[in-house]
Amino acid sequence: MMMVVMASVAWAEGPVGGGSTSSSLLSLVPFVLIFVIFYFLLILPQQKRQKQQKAMLDDLKKGDKVITASGFWGTITNLGKETVTLQIADNTKVKIQKEHIAKIRADDDDKE
Repeated sequence: MMMVVMASVAWAEGPVGGGSTSSSLLSLVPFVLIFVIFYFLLILPQQKRQKQQKAMLDDLKKGDKVITASGFWGTITNLGKETVTLQIADNTKVKIQKEHIAKIRADDDDKE
């Protein structure tokens, strides 16, 4: 007798989960919109900046005046595969990793 009562209750409730698939898809829409907004506002500009930085590092040559990420101003005297030698004073040369070069200086940046 107990099995019959439980079976009738189970049939009366309907499918497991109680909701339709359209309502569960609608609940995902805000998450998809947030991801799209993050992609266009954060991820895409970061990828563009990384491509520009890589292109700038690939175009480095001897004699370029650069600024490092730590703020040193120098002139490239030697280029290696992963390192750069900068002359930061008359008799002072520093060897740094190539990735730490932030930008190439323009000639008019020397005026202080």
